[in-house]
Amino acid sequence: MTTTTTTIDAGGEASLVRTLHIIYALHALGLALGAFGAASVVGSFLFGWPSIIAVIVNYIYRGDARGSWLASHFAWQIRTFWFAVLWIAVSGLMVVTIVGVPFALALLLIAGLWILYRVVRGWWNLMQRQSMPMPMG
Repeated sequence: MTTTTTTIDAGGEASLVRTLHIIYALHALGLALGAFGAASVVGSFLFGWPSIIAVIVNYIYRGDARGSWLASHFAWQIRTFWFAVLWIAVSGLMVVTIVGVPFALALLLIAGLWILYRVVRGWWNLMQRQSMPMPMG
């Protein structure tokens, strides 16, 4: 398997890094609104305006980073969003069974912590100018 890397000019890279910082900030704002507002952390992350805007911006700009170390951050953020959607869907199905309500609440708590971890780790790696680990395939 060969890996190709694309060189982005300094201005383009700086612009994409700035965009990624804004996206991480939007996700963090979504988490904060969930933690300190009336919504749940996971619900706010998925359905709050900051995260919806963030995932749209991710899809718009990820092509500009294709082949560079920044592409891993766009993929990391998109995967975080869609896996959070999966976890909330699974917990919703658990609530329907009524017996699964405690498990659904536990799953939402774990999902909220997982999202927080992904946002913090991704933002930290971006500040360190490091790519994110991505699954093979």
